[in-house]
Amino acid sequence: MRERRSGEQLSIPFSCNKHMGKVRKSAEDYLEAILMLHNEHGYVRSVDIANQLGVTKPSVSYATRRLKEEGHIEMDKEGMIHLTNSGMEIASSIYERHRVLSSLFENIGVDPDTAREDACRVEHDLSEETFNALKKHIKQFEEE
Repeated sequence: MRERRSGEQLSIPFSCNKHMGKVRKSAEDYLEAILMLHNEHGYVRSVDIANQLGVTKPSVSYATRRLKEEGHIEMDKEGMIHLTNSGMEIASSIYERHRVLSSLFENIGVDPDTAREDACRVEHDLSEETFNALKKHIKQFEEE
């Protein structure tokens, strides 16, 4: 198995792929963080993203500039960050993966903190086919 290099682009295996081609794992992390912060606070600032992801404000500035150029976010006059439709589609898909995987890992006995950390790593690389099969299996298990 070939090891992925830092910054290498990953294909997004869901419907948004037809709209934007490839999105980097880091971009997915930023979009997911923006969604989570918006859900929690109702607004998102660059400093909030930096705190959430444990990165520097210059890193957030660089990432948000790229996300804006790619059409995934918009910034208003007050500096608040908003997801566009394409950004929301990506963020929602990644966040769903995160929630499902975290729950699965916890249900099989993994410590909640470890489950969340592992979900963060796995959510980007799992194929759509495998993720859908996991969801189907979980649903069947819950119905039993």
